[in-house]
Amino acid sequence: MPDKNSLPAVLISTVISTVKDAARISIDLFKIMIPVVIAVKILQELNLISMLAAPLNPIMKLVGLPGEMGLVWATALINNIYSGLIVFLSLAPDHPLTAAQATVLGTMLLVAHAMPVELRVVQTSGPKLLFQLFIRLAGALLIGFLLHLIYSEFNLLQNPARILLTPENSAVEKTLLQWAMGEVKNLASIFGIIFSLLLIMKILTKLRILQAMDFLLRPLLTVMGIGSKASALTVVGLTMGLSYGGGMIIHETKSGRIDKKDVFYSLTLMSLCHSLIEDTLLLTMIGGHISGLFWGRLVFSILIVAVLVQVTRIIPESFSDKYLWGHPRKS
Repeated sequence: MPDKNSLPAVLISTVISTVKDAARISIDLFKIMIPVVIAVKILQELNLISMLAAPLNPIMKLVGLPGEMGLVWATALINNIYSGLIVFLSLAPDHPLTAAQATVLGTMLLVAHAMPVELRVVQTSGPKLLFQLFIRLAGALLIGFLLHLIYSEFNLLQNPARILLTPENSAVEKTLLQWAMGEVKNLASIFGIIFSLLLIMKILTKLRILQAMDFLLRPLLTVMGIGSKASALTVVGLTMGLSYGGGMIIHETKSGRIDKKDVFYSLTLMSLCHSLIEDTLLLTMIGGHISGLFWGRLVFSILIVAVLVQVTRIIPESFSDKYLWGHPRKS
């Protein structure tokens, strides 16, 4: 009988559990994504994409993107990054981007996405919903504009974006059946990405790389003004995702162990910049560059929260209590 603790047995067990996790996550995502795919196809057939994206044209032009990319961001805002990615793959053949543009779009998606779900997570811990909505939308636009300015001014990343997920669904030259088969291939690729990312996260955990990031980031967060109890949970959110860090913060705030100000600073930082490894890897798949997706997002978010810490020290606390932070909601 094979030893369950032997290396081959451990590897097989890890792969099987990762496949199961990836399948579960993919099924949940596909329930949202498949209707989006069909809706985008209908819009393309009726030539309505440009019309629907028109209101977002000025915003997209501000950050150097084609107006049609507004539909990608809008989809991600309402649903999640994966849904936005599916829309992007639908539009990419007719609207190719440079690496700089893919980085700008990817970074904006990372800063502001899945708003109904993630804002609810944050609101449950106490921070005011309207401010969190504002800071994420404004933050996404500001970092998009800054990255566009930097890449354009210094002529960086002007080569065509290298999309690792090659779209199979050009609406111009393919029959309906060919389009459907292309979409199936795209969804299969999404499953492959999810599986790969989950496996990478497990490897990084085993190699203690996530613990190293904890060691490096926690002193910085403490210096910024985020208390030690909240900083530990913030690192979890930064590295693993808002659902992980936010869920832990909800538990801690309801127990009264973390100050409401620390909760506000922590969740604001976590909202602007979470899942640094997994989501960054995901957006490199559409040609985004790590300079914006990882470093730009991290530095930008830290600076924004550092400024917030200083501002909230000089404004009346009554204003902050009303508009910025509050007490966690009861279940």
